[in-house]
Amino acid sequence: MFIGEYQHTLDSKGRIIIPSKFRSELGEEFVMTKGLDNCLFVYPKTEWSILEEKLKTLPLTNRDARAFVRFFFSGASECELDKQGRVLIPPNLRDHSKVEKEVVIIGVSTRIEIWSKEEWDTYNNDDSLSYDSIAEKMAELGI
Repeated sequence: MFIGEYQHTLDSKGRIIIPSKFRSELGEEFVMTKGLDNCLFVYPKTEWSILEEKLKTLPLTNRDARAFVRFFFSGASECELDKQGRVLIPPNLRDHSKVEKEVVIIGVSTRIEIWSKEEWDTYNNDDSLSYDSIAEKMAELGI
């Protein structure tokens, strides 16, 4: 399980260090793709396979389902760590996430999210993001 928040810096070649606590669970090869809210999602191969199977069951006749699958898979890139625990973020994914220099890496249970620090700060300071309201909605879902 991925948990925690870590701050890192993108190097001049577009690489970031993946936190050491995430590396063993992430594995040598993993998938990075466009995430929601202007971040990147990073999945271990096993979790990616589970998600892929779920997405395959979506009806092709549903326009929103097609759009989501296209968004998710078109941005996907198979990645691996180098010997220093770094990963290259492909240019299209850097553009999507607005990652330029300062980066926040968070653990979100089965995936890792990579955010530009500016986007992460904006997300966390959003006045419409009321944790009390979200907690109430989660209670309605039985959580």
